[in-house]
Amino acid sequence: MTFSILTYDEKTGAYAGAAATGSLCVGGWVLRGDIESGLCASQGTAPSTFWRDDAMRRLYAGERAADVVADLTEADTGRAYRQLAVLDKSGGAAGFTGDASVPFADTIVAPNMIVAGNMIKSPSVLDALIDGFDTGSGSAAQRLIAALCAAEAAGSDVRGLQSAALLVLSPMAPPIDLRIDYSATPLDDLAALSERVSQPPYANWLNEAPVKSDRNRAPHRAGRRAT
Repeated sequence: MTFSILTYDEKTGAYAGAAATGSLCVGGWVLRGDIESGLCASQGTAPSTFWRDDAMRRLYAGERAADVVADLTEADTGRAYRQLAVLDKSGGAAGFTGDASVPFADTIVAPNMIVAGNMIKSPSVLDALIDGFDTGSGSAAQRLIAALCAAEAAGSDVRGLQSAALLVLSPMAPPIDLRIDYSATPLDDLAALSERVSQPPYANWLNEAPVKSDRNRAPHRAGRRAT
């Protein structure tokens, strides 16, 4: 019912993830992240928000993605209907696909990346997510949108798409958490929203908000010397 991508950039320390689905509100259901911990995507026929939230708590505590996935999925008797992808703070990734997931369903782990999908047309959708991100240009948000568009072109969710979301967490910038909860063209709308966020006046405000590399950042006031 959903396809998603989670990535880590070793050079910048940024985490970036995106998802799209043929149902509503994919961002609220699937994606979670923390700049000091990593990312996760919990999806499936009956996705568990507990998997999602428990995964983030354990990542924050420093656990490896593989251990988080193994422990959370083993303890849940309803795991056959769920799918989980986790990317930890070192870029390690692991995934799980329940036996009752609607085909085609699977995860693929690549260097500093994991993609997951269920109720997608074929494995080509997952390959397209990876290739779309790797060959994309521009910002992390632009590359994520390129990945989602490539996956849609490769077969997409078999029902088509109704919602899409992206999440970008960088030490040098405020979080970008964008969601299109319902649209006939969610990827187009997500791209348009992402473009608007990157332009003034919103982008100017982002440049004043605290970030991991400067938790005390604030607007410079006239007459007050910056240090």
